[in-house]
Amino acid sequence: MHGWQGYVCAAPLGDSAFRRQIITRNPEGRTVPPCGLFYFLRLFREVKVSIPAAYIGVIIIWSTTPLAIQWSGEEVGFLFGVTGRMVLGLLASLLVIAMLRKEIPRHRQALHTYLAAGAGIFLAMLSVYWSSRFIPSGWIAVIFGTAPIITGAMAMLWLGEQGLTPSRLAGIGLGLAGLVFIFSGGQSLGPDAGYGVAGVLASVIIHSASAIAVKRIGAGLPSLAVTAGGLLVAVPLYLLVYLLFGEPFPVQIPQRAILSIIYLGLVGSVVGFALYFYVLRHVEATRVALITLATPVLALILGNRLNDETLLPQIWGGTAIILAGLLVYEFGDRLMRKLVSG
Repeated sequence: MHGWQGYVCAAPLGDSAFRRQIITRNPEGRTVPPCGLFYFLRLFREVKVSIPAAYIGVIIIWSTTPLAIQWSGEEVGFLFGVTGRMVLGLLASLLVIAMLRKEIPRHRQALHTYLAAGAGIFLAMLSVYWSSRFIPSGWIAVIFGTAPIITGAMAMLWLGEQGLTPSRLAGIGLGLAGLVFIFSGGQSLGPDAGYGVAGVLASVIIHSASAIAVKRIGAGLPSLAVTAGGLLVAVPLYLLVYLLFGEPFPVQIPQRAILSIIYLGLVGSVVGFALYFYVLRHVEATRVALITLATPVLALILGNRLNDETLLPQIWGGTAIILAGLLVYEFGDRLMRKLVSG
C-alpha cells in the first residue's frame, strides 16, 4: 500500500458506510507525466477546483446515472449494457494503476476484500440493470435514496456503530412507508413494475451488505485497489452470464447506448467519485449527505424531460416521504440535542 496516490474510481450511489474514507497521498512525491485519466485525477491535487462546482458535479452525475443505465441497454439488452460498463471500468482502473506504477495488493485480507466487493458489484448492478426494464429511471434514484438508512442499520447490527435511536427508527419507518407508497403507485404501470421496485430494493440491500462486508474485513486498501480487485472478480462473472443468457453480440450499437456505456464506465465512476472524495475533503459530512436528498428529485425531473417518463402523484408522495425519512435519520438526533440544550 506504500506509495499509493490514493484516487478513488467507483462506489455505488448513496454509500454512507464509506463517507469518511479519505484517500492517502504518495509519500515519495513521485510524478508521472499527465495524460488522459491520470491528468484528470491529478487535477484535484494540483489545481484549486471550485468546491461548489465539484458539489454540483456530483449531484448531476449521480442524478443522470439511472437514466444512462436505462439507455445503455436500448436495442442491445441490459446484459450487454452492464457488461460493457464493467469491462470499461476495469480497463480504466487498471490503466490508472499502471500509470501510477503500483500493484494491486494480493495478501489474504485483500483477496477477501475483492471477493466481498466483487460480489456486491456483480449482484447489485445486475439486479438494478435488470430492474431498469420495468420502471422509470427516476424511480431507481428514489429507491437508492434509502441506501444510507439501510447501510446505517446494517452497520449498527454488524459493526457495532451508533445504535438505533428514536430518530433513526423514525427515519427507517418513513423510508419503508415511502417505498410502500411508491409500490402502490407502480401497480398502475402494470404487474412488471412491482418486479422493478423489488429488484432495485434488492440491489440496495446487496450493495449495502457488500459495503459493510468490505468495511468489516478492514484491510485498509486504497479505494482504487478495491475497485480494480472487485471488478476483476465481477467482470468474468458478467462475461459468463452474457455468454450464457445474453442476446447475440449486436451488429450495430445505437449511438445513445454506446455513449451511455462510456459515460457510466468513465464519467459515472472515475470522474464522479474523484469529485465526490474531493468534496468530502473540503465539506463537512452532513452537507455531503444532502447529495442523497437532491439526486432523487433531479433524477425524476430528468427522466420526465429527457425520457418522457410519467410522474405519478404516488411517486412524488413516496419520494417526499423517503426524503423526510433521510432528513430525520441523518439530522434528527442533532436537532433533538440542540433543542434539549437550547
